[in-house]
Amino acid sequence: MALRVAPAAKRIAARGLSNFMQSRGMATEKQIFNQIQSTKNIQKITSSMKMVSAAKLKGDEQRLATAIPFNSWTTALCGEPTLVEDATFEELPQKTLIVPVTTDKGLCGGVNSFITRGVKDCVSKLNAQGKECDIVVIGDKGRGQLRRFHGDIIKRSCTEVISPGTFSLAAALTTELMAAGAKDYDAIMVIYNSYVNAAVYKQRYKLIKPFSGEGEDEPMMMHEFEPDTKSEVLGDLYEYMLTSQVYHSFMDGAAAEQSSRMAAMENASKNAGEMIDKLTLQYNRARQARITTELIEIISGASALED
Repeated sequence: MALRVAPAAKRIAARGLSNFMQSRGMATEKQIFNQIQSTKNIQKITSSMKMVSAAKLKGDEQRLATAIPFNSWTTALCGEPTLVEDATFEELPQKTLIVPVTTDKGLCGGVNSFITRGVKDCVSKLNAQGKECDIVVIGDKGRGQLRRFHGDIIKRSCTEVISPGTFSLAAALTTELMAAGAKDYDAIMVIYNSYVNAAVYKQRYKLIKPFSGEGEDEPMMMHEFEPDTKSEVLGDLYEYMLTSQVYHSFMDGAAAEQSSRMAAMENASKNAGEMIDKLTLQYNRARQARITTELIEIISGASALED
């Protein structure tokens, strides 16, 4: 009688071990299989997003190649863009309007984080220098990140920006800047991501100052204007120059966004593949343990019948 009880005890112990594993939160064979399938689906999505970003990047590169010569005339008036990294911002005037160019969509790496980090560094350094600044944010992601730290100085935000960008879109954004009182500031600083190649992008800023001054500081003394029209012409030129700069910055940022998203989706696909390999190994171990348990039960049952 004792010999027959022992195999039964083995079967009960094996089933109890399986129930114990489930109660302890250990993944069962079916759960691991479901995780593998869901991870494979995610890998398909990230791979597709990478290919879509690669196709969009070609179009953004072409638009950027067109925007660079279109905006080249502003260099003589505004100077070359400056790298945000290690910048002291001492050249900024007393009152500045900061315009960060961010994205409306995520899943694009650190594109928006780098911009908001540069804005926060700029604001802190300007405050330390006793200067004033306000912010007009372009892009929903930048608004969400900056609102937590500098929500009191955000005057306006532009979200749901249509992509791909056009000069008409840049003109609409400039209209928003002018509505925020851009003419009341000593300068406008546009912070954006500058596209270098498919793997590299850098953060730069442009400083756009209005045409103002008297005497020796009067702008464009070498040019002749119709009587009583110079101030109006300079005001229109300033607004057109701001539109051109915003257009170039938006095109540059769009190319950087797609290149960063392409790299992020490639890394996500690679990580998903590594996770699938680990889950497959775990699944095989769980399957092997289940088969071993079933064999023990079969052998135990056969032994009980023989006895």
